[in-house]
This record gives sequence, structure tokens and C-alpha cells, in this order.
Amino acid sequence: MKKKLAIFLSMMIVLVTIISSALVPASAVNYKNKVKLNSRAVLLINMDTGQVVFDKNSDKKVYPASTTKIMTYIVVAENISNFKKTKVKIKQNVLDKLLGTGSSVANVQSHVGDYMTVIDLLYSMMVPSGNDAAMVLADFVGEGNINKFVDMMNKKAKELGCKNTHFANPDGLHDKRHYTTAADMAKITQYALTLPEFSTITNTTTYYVKGESIPLITTNYLIDSNRGGNYYYPYAQGIKTGTTDEAGHCLVTMGAADGYSYLGVFMKNKFDPNNDVYGTMIDAKEMFRWALTKLELNQVASSETPICEQKINLAWGKKSVQLVPEKNINAIVPNDYNETDIVIDTQIPDSVDAPIKEGDVIGKAVVYYKGPKADGKQELGRVNLVSSETIERSGILYVLSVIQSIVVSRWFIIVISAIIILLIIYIIISTIIRRRSRRRRRNVKRYRNF
Repeated sequence: MKKKLAIFLSMMIVLVTIISSALVPASAVNYKNKVKLNSRAVLLINMDTGQVVFDKNSDKKVYPASTTKIMTYIVVAENISNFKKTKVKIKQNVLDKLLGTGSSVANVQSHVGDYMTVIDLLYSMMVPSGNDAAMVLADFVGEGNINKFVDMMNKKAKELGCKNTHFANPDGLHDKRHYTTAADMAKITQYALTLPEFSTITNTTTYYVKGESIPLITTNYLIDSNRGGNYYYPYAQGIKTGTTDEAGHCLVTMGAADGYSYLGVFMKNKFDPNNDVYGTMIDAKEMFRWALTKLELNQVASSETPICEQKINLAWGKKSVQLVPEKNINAIVPNDYNETDIVIDTQIPDSVDAPIKEGDVIGKAVVYYKGPKADGKQELGRVNLVSSETIERSGILYVLSVIQSIVVSRWFIIVISAIIILLIIYIIISTIIRRRSRRRRRNVKRYRNF
């Protein structure tokens, strides 16, 4: 069942994802806004640059509820290569595991004893958040062992760099050993977005399973223009909702407009069955509106603009060279920012010796945002500083420098000191010998006179 092709494609996707992320300067800022959040943990990431633009308790542990199914989807997608042709037998004993749990379900029960395609089960799991579909898929991929499937989920979480995540089931039912963070859920979702059919399925509002006349309806009102009411937001895309008493309302979704796209993770909004307001959807709508209207991509450091000067040695008539960024640094910043809001700290040596070629790396720079609406100085990116021109070395200055370096070198001083000491010793010994020789001559003379 673990198809070699699926594994190969998965490895390639991971490689591409890693390489792509390496091209983007690591940065995370927390721009202030006027949105009054209901969610206790929030993370908003610009998907075009990978830059975090807002963070609230993103590393705090929370219960994920049915957003768990994003990881369930990943494990299924990595182990089944053909969603439409692969069929799964629906077993009653698997569905019985959900009895008494109050689970949200699709209509998998009506197919017991028959087969459903994986694509239909994935829609059943992600659109109406069917726990029944999640359990059937986990049982199938785990070869009859759901615990084995959960182990695969946890293994994948570690591979994706999730440091505070542990899964205890494939559906998100509450368990104290089943937790994550907004930051980890963002990593999981970013990877899931690279997998086949994920974006299509999670952005679907109505779907008909083969053989059924009643459609599956999305639980995500943000994307449902017919049933979403005031929650509906035309620029929202997918992805997954989740709710339990302990987790509260949870939501992972995207907002995109005018060439910008953002991934939002909203976790632990208070759940009140008597007054069921979806605070996470309100948060997402307002945060996307803020980000899409108040933030924009700007060039905060240019490879054409000098950052600082570097002192140069051994160059005739040239005391310094201007350093420029190795490449442009683009970052998401408030659209009303000023140039004075950008601060660049440099890390360069006291001086460097010629020759230097244009483009040689001399130092590094860290670009910060320090605007009135931000909390302190926040990093936007890092870049190498390179020489803006080629500077040749002076032969005369080089020879003089070599001589000087020899003269002031430790070993030269030791050798000269040793020679001086030996010379002093020689002079002392010579003096003593001459004195003794004169005494002997005097004594001989006296003896002859005697």
C-alpha cells in the first residue's frame, strides 16, 4: 500500500520546500494592529515571503481539535498514490470506535460493507470534518492498526520540525496527550499545501460522494457564500476548522488578494454551546482585512545603495571602499512606513587588505524594522555585505607591510632579543677574559722582576 511513487514525490516536495525556504531571509515581526482578538493563540504568515507578520502565543501548547485532520491528510497522501482509483472497504468495527464520543461525522456509515474511494473519504474528512472518514483512512493506511497510523503522524511532525506537537488519534477528539501549537500547525499546513488535491478539497464548500444525493457541507463559514452569513469573507481560502469543549474553536485558513496571500492559524477561542459565536472566523476575517490593506512588500535594502564604508590597507591612494548588500532585501512592512523606520546594523572587520574584487564578501548586515507601530527593533532579514568595486594592491605598500610585519612579529622580536642577550653575554665574558688576561700578564711581569 505504501507506494514507492508517493514516497518519491513526497521526498521531492520536501526537498523543494526546504530549498525554497532557504531563499527567503529568516524574519519574524509582530506588527501592531487594532484587531481585538478572540483567539488565545494566533500566527499570521505572509506566504509569498515566508515572513511572520503577527504572533500571539504561537508557541503555547493548545489542543488542535479537528485541525488534526490536516496531518491525517498528509499521512494518507504520502502513502496512497491514486486517490480516485484506490478503494477502501468500510468496516463497522472501525466506525464503532466513535460510539459515544459525540463525533462529527459524514455519511460513511451508509457504506458499511461496501467500498469508498480515497478521494471521497478525503472530502468526507476535510469538508464536513467527518471523524468517521478519518478513522477509516487511518485504519486503511495503518493496515488495520490505527495506533500505527498515529505513530506515522508523530514521526511526520518531527520531520517537519514540530517541537511541541504530539498526536494521540487521527480525528482530533480530546486527549491530554494530543496537543500542538499555532507555530507547529503552521508548519504542518504549509507542507500540506504542497500535496495533491489538498488546496482543492479544503476550499470546497459542497461535495457529493458517489452514490449519495445529500451533499457534504463545509464547516468553514469563511468560504461559504451561501451559508456563511456575516462570517463569509470573499478573500478566504480553506482550510480546516476544529471544535471541542477543551480546545474551543480552532481554525487554519488563508486569505489572498491583490497578489498577496496569508496563512492564519487561530487557536483556542472560547466555545459556548449556548452562544456559539465563531470567534476564530471573526479573528481571521479582521486579521486578513488588516494584513491585505495595511501591509505591503517593499525593498528595505538595495544592492545598489551603499550601507557603510570599510577601511582598506595596502591600496595606493585609497583608504576605504563602500559596501553594498549582496542582494536586495524585500520584506512585508506597513504601507505607511518611513525610511527612518528601517535600521541596519553592520558586522564588519576593523580593516581589510587589498586586493579586493567587486562582489567579495566583507561583512554582514541585519535589517530591522523600528516603526512606531512595532514593539522595539524587529528583524526583517540578513544579508552579506560586499565590495562595490575592485581595488588593486600596491606592491610598494605590500613590501613595506611585509617588512613591518616581520619587524613586529613575535618570532622576530624573540630572535633579536636572543641575539642582544647573547651579545651582552659575549661582551661580559670577553671583558672578564680580558681582565683575567691583564692580571696574568701583570703577575708574570712582577715574577720576572723579582
